[in-house]
Amino acid sequence: MGLITVIGSLNMDLVVRTPKMPQAGETLAGTDFHLIPGGKGANQSVAAARAGATTRMVGCIGADAFGPVLLDSLTAAGVDVSGVTSLDGITTGTATIVVDDCGENRIIIVAGANGMVSPDFIQDQWPAIRQSDLILLQHEIPLQTVHTIIAQAHADGIQVILNPAPVYAMSRNILSQVDTLILNEVEASALTGLKVTDPNTARIVASTLVDLGVHTVIITLGSNGAILHNTRYELFQPAFKVEVVDTTAAGDTFAGGYAASILSGKQPPEALLYASAASALAVTRLGAQTSIPDRTEVEAFIAAQTIKINRSPMFNTNGGD
Repeated sequence: MGLITVIGSLNMDLVVRTPKMPQAGETLAGTDFHLIPGGKGANQSVAAARAGATTRMVGCIGADAFGPVLLDSLTAAGVDVSGVTSLDGITTGTATIVVDDCGENRIIIVAGANGMVSPDFIQDQWPAIRQSDLILLQHEIPLQTVHTIIAQAHADGIQVILNPAPVYAMSRNILSQVDTLILNEVEASALTGLKVTDPNTARIVASTLVDLGVHTVIITLGSNGAILHNTRYELFQPAFKVEVVDTTAAGDTFAGGYAASILSGKQPPEALLYASAASALAVTRLGAQTSIPDRTEVEAFIAAQTIKINRSPMFNTNGGD
């Protein structure tokens, strides 16, 4: 297997459990509080490493108490942290997460050191980044930096997977340089202006994004499953039925798991199945990196399922990729 480099955010998650979400001006008694390593970039690197990929993380932390904890969490998961820089005079990124008894969450992010992942920072790191077989990106570092990485990776022939969260407008030129776009229904709707409500509308929106130049588009639909669309595949993966505890990092688990699967040589149907199963397991546990399963767990979960992937006539699965 080759090398995945994840470039993105590292956050300490401050997680509060509460029976229900508070209304404006309302004070509630919470039930639990946890400090859990997170950040979309760091989560995706852990997911990729636990799926068996050789994984390197690139990003910034602050010279504070949170930074070493985040590095220890990544190292314990098998992630190479040689690309993570500690900066004086700035805090490590944080995410304050409120989770209710239904497993839904509300998140407030303070970028901190993540905002210092500049194009110049990436340029200094590029000799090492260039050794990657795949680069996995998100939108929790400056957008200009993300676009710079996409353009440089495209020029150097490095595969790019982008999870555009939080979502921002993207030009056709940038989209055309993305190999795989992994996004949820809200992000897909915001990016295209077309409403995604179910697998059929997701298929239409995914086709629109492919027409704009993206090679492969995956839209995750929560309990409605996920779809994958490119010029060779139209796939629908039903959601696995599990008891939801916390949806934090489910999307990151999906992205990291899919990236690792593709890099290992799996074809899109198998990679989509693995990613969906990994994210299903993640929502049964509290927290971000603490919820991400390893490959052995995911493979055992898949083996226990009676329906692996839906190959309905609506979705052509002929051909390779």
